[in-house]
Amino acid sequence: MTASSKNTPTMPASDRELVLTRLIAAPREKLFQAWTRPELVVKWFAPRPWSTSRAEMDVRPGGSSLVVMRSPEGQEFPNRGIYLEVVENERLVFTDAYIDACTPSEKPFMTAVLTFEDEGGKTRYTARVLHWTAADREAHEKMGFHTGWGQCADQLAELVGAPRPLP
Repeated sequence: MTASSKNTPTMPASDRELVLTRLIAAPREKLFQAWTRPELVVKWFAPRPWSTSRAEMDVRPGGSSLVVMRSPEGQEFPNRGIYLEVVENERLVFTDAYIDACTPSEKPFMTAVLTFEDEGGKTRYTARVLHWTAADREAHEKMGFHTGWGQCADQLAELVGAPRPLP
């Protein structure tokens, strides 16, 4: 199953925010699991032909995460961060401002606020990405935020839309 192409856009609240929303034909529990279980994250997180070679997650406020994306040429890009808020099946907030609970990152770039809302037997999935500066937001948009995160949302929908339970 794919994400609905008739999604209501959600407007950014500021010039430092990017927003992506999808209506996905799956229960929010499946989406939350796909975002919080490393064995599932590696199946959908990077836009193809990129891949996710590794995911380590301590999903709790203050817990750290590491997701390593791999380019088609084999170059790896580690993404470290921490969780700020975890509300099971409803909300997930994480940032790259820290690489663990007490160690600041070299260059903070974003905080992501993910929400999973029931909507008519489907899930309204919203990713709000807050940037430290308007220039960072603009850079992220030029990197292909809407295309890349949109493709990943479609891959997420394919994974969770399967009629069988997640592995």
